[in-house]
Amino acid sequence: MSKAARQPLRLASISVRGIVQGVGFRPFVYGLAVKHNLKGWVYNTSEDVKIEIEGKAEAIRQFERELQTQAPPLAHIETVNIEYSHPRHHKEFQIRSSQAQEGKYQLISPDIATCRACLEEVMDAEDRRYRYPFTNCTNCGPRFTIIESMPYDRTKTTMRSFRMCSQCQAEYDNPLDRRFHAQPNACPKCGPQVELVDNQGNLITESNPITAASQFLSKGKILAIKGLGGFLLACDATNDIVVRTLRQRKKRSSKPFAIMVTDINEARKHCYVSPEEEDLLTSPQSPIVLMKWREESSVSLEVAPNLRFLGVMLPYTPVHHILLRDTGLPLVMTSGNLSEEPIARDNDEALRRLSGIADYFLIHDRDIYSSYDDSVSMVEGGTSQLVRRARSYAPYPIRLPFEAKQVLGCGAEEKNTFCLTKDNYAFLSQHIGDMENMETAEHFDRTISQYQKLFHIKPEIVAHDLHPDYLATNYARELGESGMKLVPVQHHHAHIASCMTDNGLESAVIGVAFDGTGMGADGNIWGGEFLVADYRDYRRAGHLEYLPLPGGAAGIKHPYRTAISYILTLLGENALNHDLPIMREADDMEIEVIKRQIERGINSPFTSSMGRLFDAVSALLGIRGEIDYEGQAAVELEMAAYEEDYVHIQKSYPYRIVEDGGIRVVRLRDLFAAVLEDLNEDTSKGSMSVRFHNTIARMIDEMCRLTADETRINQVALSGGVFQNRILLKKTTDLLESSGFQVFAHRQVPCNDGGISLGQVAIANFAV
Repeated sequence: MSKAARQPLRLASISVRGIVQGVGFRPFVYGLAVKHNLKGWVYNTSEDVKIEIEGKAEAIRQFERELQTQAPPLAHIETVNIEYSHPRHHKEFQIRSSQAQEGKYQLISPDIATCRACLEEVMDAEDRRYRYPFTNCTNCGPRFTIIESMPYDRTKTTMRSFRMCSQCQAEYDNPLDRRFHAQPNACPKCGPQVELVDNQGNLITESNPITAASQFLSKGKILAIKGLGGFLLACDATNDIVVRTLRQRKKRSSKPFAIMVTDINEARKHCYVSPEEEDLLTSPQSPIVLMKWREESSVSLEVAPNLRFLGVMLPYTPVHHILLRDTGLPLVMTSGNLSEEPIARDNDEALRRLSGIADYFLIHDRDIYSSYDDSVSMVEGGTSQLVRRARSYAPYPIRLPFEAKQVLGCGAEEKNTFCLTKDNYAFLSQHIGDMENMETAEHFDRTISQYQKLFHIKPEIVAHDLHPDYLATNYARELGESGMKLVPVQHHHAHIASCMTDNGLESAVIGVAFDGTGMGADGNIWGGEFLVADYRDYRRAGHLEYLPLPGGAAGIKHPYRTAISYILTLLGENALNHDLPIMREADDMEIEVIKRQIERGINSPFTSSMGRLFDAVSALLGIRGEIDYEGQAAVELEMAAYEEDYVHIQKSYPYRIVEDGGIRVVRLRDLFAAVLEDLNEDTSKGSMSVRFHNTIARMIDEMCRLTADETRINQVALSGGVFQNRILLKKTTDLLESSGFQVFAHRQVPCNDGGISLGQVAIANFAV
């Protein structure tokens, strides 16, 4: 008898936590057990996947190793707990029914782009799923958007009304099939179906609605297409007229659109694609990736006016793959909404809200339970960063560097997300949008309820922004009236705490928080902040000097007003030379009104905002005096720098750092005087933009070195929407690292206000 045969039987009870449901984990376990001749069972619970295996000791050890090293591609194992006991003499290995557990929760897989195997079936004329737009398996397809509750079983999804045919049921029941317990499994016989209707809801009677939709797109029509998380508006991205028409109807005059292209080779025709960008584009998450636009691209300049970067994504559902191949065109794919409303998710809702935008609607009868937009990312310094976190990322949690209480962070007013914490997890929501209307507020409320239900979270603490008029703050106050503990969190402290959490930091940092607007502790508008911060507290170590913002919101929408205000305040009325570009934007009467507002303090709040400084310089250079979307002036100022050899230009503008009440203040008079001098000498806009970027990077480095001399802190966290600026981020990082700092930027969550709620919950956890 061999040594292996003489080994006694052992029994291992295993609990696996993480994203291990809906990703083919149980059939993987089944195959692994059969491979090693192990008996027992596996099943899902509301908390984990439970496994009991029985066999020889060496076989069990090999099973345990391969359980983690060979798991399915979409599985994400957080913990594996193993206990050993005496054998029970199982006769076979079984996959058992799921068991619900009161109060327990399980991590949920985001929706995942169509896998290679499913795409091959969709494109194979001999396959029974040929051109079927709902083809999926355990490695791809809808997850979060169809789940109503856990454990993840078909009866608890929006697929419950579709009864599988015998062929689909056989796949679903076969542990060795990649569709084993794939809850959205379906085919043309038994699954959801698509229809094409006009913008009045009248059915277009075509044998193949997707083919007809493709023909309409090729003819210059605008389509609303129901996708994973809601409707997208699509049109021919090479057609100037139709793109302009979409802009007019959607009331989006110049904010960039994203496009979708057939494959990575097509993407290379329109953009310069780095290896890291290719990895992102072709990943299971398939986000929109912002990449440098090729001049020879056929994509209309109307898609992203005045920009050098284009948002590109690859098809992530079968219907997208079919449409792109049928049309042979790059297609604009933008959220199905009007202006800043939430994305439309239901057929009737889409027809009601989008009938004035889309000519035709490609709809289907699979309900969307949770709506979300496409995620947006960029690559800088070889590392990806999320600009908008939504499809394929949410609701996957952020791992916290501390044990968390159950806290709700309500987020900011713009680019809102909320965040809920439990154990070592922060469940950051998908992008909700700008909290400017009741539709967004209702979406916010509904999605919070969904997250609380899915993850069994009952927050006892609610964190909110200091601004008293934000809808998210009002929501928090209402919860406070019901007995929850309220924790107000300063906006820029939240930015820095978000970056710390994103990077798993536990000790204090020098935080550089640069954005457009945030209520300061002194009642002024902050936004150019240097903080010494940890999760418990912060100290304002420095900031840009306060300058008046005449008209408040009007100044934000009209950067030329901000520029005039800054010139008047810093250099006086004589500096307003009539040859300046900003003088073409305002007449003498408006300048006089601005002057009076400043002198009398009428609707002229003081701001230290770096975003407003970028706006003012952009207007001063004649680049952008009025904006159509948030950050437009600053973005176009950055674009101007690409006209020059921005990497090697070293010149910068002067500024002064002074002490004021124990806080360092950056004085800007010398900077504006030097910019005016360059304008008088007809220096190119590109050169001035590079000099300005160099100035801000040098300013950050100097302020951080001065702060480090006092605190001995060598960690710097960069946060706030200004750091979406690639040139500034690169120049700042290089300077800080050369000064010996460890530099941390955002990776998993946006540096803009989409990451604020994560910082709020982190701070609130230590405040109570």
